[in-house]
This record gives sequence, C-alpha cells and structure tokens, in this order.
Amino acid sequence: MAIGDFTLLEAADGLEALKRVEENLIDLIVLDVMMPKLDGWQTLREIRKSHRIPVIMLSARGEEYDKLLGFEMGVDDYVVKPFSPRELLARIKAVLARATTPVTDSDSKLIFDGLILDANARTVDREGERLSLTPKEYELLYFLMQNPRHAFSREQLLSAVWGYDFYGDDRTVDTHIKMLREHLGDYRNFIVTVWGVGYKFEPKN
Repeated sequence: MAIGDFTLLEAADGLEALKRVEENLIDLIVLDVMMPKLDGWQTLREIRKSHRIPVIMLSARGEEYDKLLGFEMGVDDYVVKPFSPRELLARIKAVLARATTPVTDSDSKLIFDGLILDANARTVDREGERLSLTPKEYELLYFLMQNPRHAFSREQLLSAVWGYDFYGDDRTVDTHIKMLREHLGDYRNFIVTVWGVGYKFEPKN
C-alpha cells in the first residue's frame, strides 16, 4: 500500500507490528495505543529494546500525563484523536525530516571533555560508554550541544526539536531534560537551568 511517496506496511495487532519491524527496513512507525494482543505502549517498549526507529503514537487520550508518558518512553510525536489525514501526514514528514537531515563533516562530531556526539552515526559516548538515548533525547542534546552557552526558552526548544507543528506542553521539555541529565551522569551539570528563561548547554572547557 502506498500514500504519496510513502510505502506502508500494515499490522493488525502489536505482535504483527513487532514481526514487521524485525523483517523489514522501517523508516518510521505509527502506533495506536489501542491495539489487540499488545497495546501501543507494550509494542513501543519492545521496539525500544533494540531499535531507535522514529515512532508517532496515536491516542484518544489527550491528557498531559499520557503525553508525558509517551515522550518518556521515546515517542517522537503524540497525535490525539480525532485528527485529519493531512495533519498526520504533515507530522510524519516533519519527524522524517528531522531524522534524516544530512550532517556536514564540519559539525559531524561535537566533543566537550569526555562527552562525544557523532551526528553522522547518531551516537553519544560518555567517557567511552555508548549512551542509549531515545531519538528525541538525542535531538534535544544535539541541538543544545550545537549552540553551547546559548540560553533557549522551552518554547524555542519545542519549535527547534519537535517542529513547528508540534502542539505540546512546555513541560515536555522539562521531562526530556531530566532524562538527559540522568544519562549524562557526571556531565549532567553541562545542561544548566536558566531561571525565567529555559535551558542552555554550558561545558566546562
């Protein structure tokens, strides 16, 4: 099945979705929270054990708690029903664009002390240890490391990392910053809270 420039692989339930992921080269996954056998959350949890494929979650629940749960688990966007096909297609294009933006050699590696981000490989190493980041955690860290010592508001970070069409609560940023600091360990203080503004990346060197 094809829609526009995209070829679609459909799955009737969570177990079939996992099989599709293992048997095919997938660029992006759209999951519905309400699926038989394995729901969207259970399916996402299994996918994240071995894959960093961008994921968009569809749900009838639009409460803040549900959205934050999704982002903590590693979804790239959260779409609340009802939605139009045009909106979903726009969100798919935005997520894919962020995931596939080419990186020039000049800024492919960002190094601050023992913290190394390789943009071509989409990896982050801390003192030689590879960090397991969700796609959105990686993109947020990459944006901050590209702009060291520059303070950004939560709204600016939402726009830069989640995209102009993301309708989110700015506390989504706080949740991802908290998770990033946990991943960074001894380098957690490189992400500084700027009171009354937002956050900045403040390396020591």
